[in-house]
Amino acid sequence: MTRRRSSEARAGLAFTIPVLFATLAFLVVPTVAGLLLSLTDFDIYALADLANLRLVGSGNYLALAHDPRFWHAVWNTLIFTGIGVPAAIGASLVTALLLDSATVGWKPVWRLLLFAPYVTTLVATALVWRYVLDTRSGLLNAALGVVGIAPVDWLGDPKTSIPATLIFIVWKAFGYNMLVFTAALATVSTDLREAARLDGAGPVARFRHVTLPAIGPALVLASVLSVANFLQVFAEPYVMTHGGPAQSTMTILYFMFDEGFTWWNLGTASAVAVILFVAILGITAVQARLARRLEWL
Repeated sequence: MTRRRSSEARAGLAFTIPVLFATLAFLVVPTVAGLLLSLTDFDIYALADLANLRLVGSGNYLALAHDPRFWHAVWNTLIFTGIGVPAAIGASLVTALLLDSATVGWKPVWRLLLFAPYVTTLVATALVWRYVLDTRSGLLNAALGVVGIAPVDWLGDPKTSIPATLIFIVWKAFGYNMLVFTAALATVSTDLREAARLDGAGPVARFRHVTLPAIGPALVLASVLSVANFLQVFAEPYVMTHGGPAQSTMTILYFMFDEGFTWWNLGTASAVAVILFVAILGITAVQARLARRLEWL
């Protein structure tokens, strides 16, 4: 018995140690390094000679607090998150509910087609959407022209650049949450739904009192992942608009990239990363607390 337990313990360690090492090497160490780097003025001169590296304490954070570009990026990120998260989750949930209906045929085909954008290369899909949104030859403006609406410079006008980019992000991202909700809906008791229907509950009442509590944990998972992803939006604005026009689509992560790899202010970029990390951690804690209050966790 003792020998068997010892063998199981060795097997457990053999599986656990690589994971712990990977977590330490690729998560804990970079996080601590980023925190320490944010307290310095690490820049291109320090890259050439570490003797130029100086400890500035909270200097980078204070500089960010007085930088209008940073606050502009924060505001843009909040717009992306505030509109994008409900839109992505709403579209995913509605699509999953439609595909869960018994009247819909070819369900595997629909799921495959709707999930395809999520796994398609971002650059390729962005190029397609740039063509769709093009001012002169875009399909969207051609469709609007049929009903007499003048062409819109979707990606070149600061007023329309965020909505146009958001449409692309939601279209590309909603497939993942759709699969999460589809799996959660499969666990909802058919007997319970039928019993509610026989009791006279309408579609809205059945969704609120039967379906929603059952898929609550999946909804929490989707909201946590979506908020974290939208707060870290970078690649889509970078490919679609390069943060423009007039920095109208510059997000926090784009600002961090610009500071770190355009101006080589790596200390400032690290401070931005730390602020974003703390923000995501805090929002996730609030989401978890709300989920426990609703008994979804």
